Amino acid sequence: MEIVRKYFPQLTNRQKYLFIRLQPLYNEWNLKINVISRKDISHLYERHILHSLTIAKIVRFKSDTHILDVGTGGGFPGIPLAIIFPDTQFHLVDSTGKKIKVVQAIVEDLGLENVTYEQARAEQLTGKYDFIVSRAVVTLPVFYKWVSNLISRTNLNEIHNGILYLKGGDFIEELKQMKTLYKIYSLSNYFDEEFFKTKKIIHLF
Repeated sequence: MEIVRKYFPQLTNRQKYLFIRLQPLYNEWNLKINVISRKDISHLYERHILHSLTIAKIVRFKSDTHILDVGTGGGFPGIPLAIIFPDTQFHLVDSTGKKIKVVQAIVEDLGLENVTYEQARAEQLTGKYDFIVSRAVVTLPVFYKWVSNLISRTNLNEIHNGILYLKGGDFIEELKQMKTLYKIYSLSNYFDEEFFKTKKIIHLF
């Protein structure tokens, strides 16, 4: 939890409480349904919660912004972002029912009224969203094909509506295949930890 406070010192008491609750909740659920690797569960705050919150360093979502989290797994990046942006609406989807069961349990336990969830594939969705977020579920060209039709054309925020994709490694060849505008944010510019040295946010718009 201290690593979250380090980068987000303005948290309210309720937000602090909700972030503290995440560790015991994920510990409990991960014993039943493996949504976080065994080696990573002890690094929950750095590698999952803070990694999810890196998006909040790129954009401060305004009220009534609608966010779709595709391939959310156990609720990342959607649940941490929903805590830090309580006036923003989040819809979390994953094709695996067990993972959505975990999301449901954690959302209900925390009382997050700005989060909905659904077992679904991205290709099945028909709504419109200001941003679509994800943590590298597939290659960028495939992901863009899945979700580009779900992006609203009415911009509410200081950056253009689009996809915010958390990704590491070499993805330049993937970007070369695409005919969309993009901007790359290096997370090492915002965070000191070794984990973030090779991590990026790719904003496709």
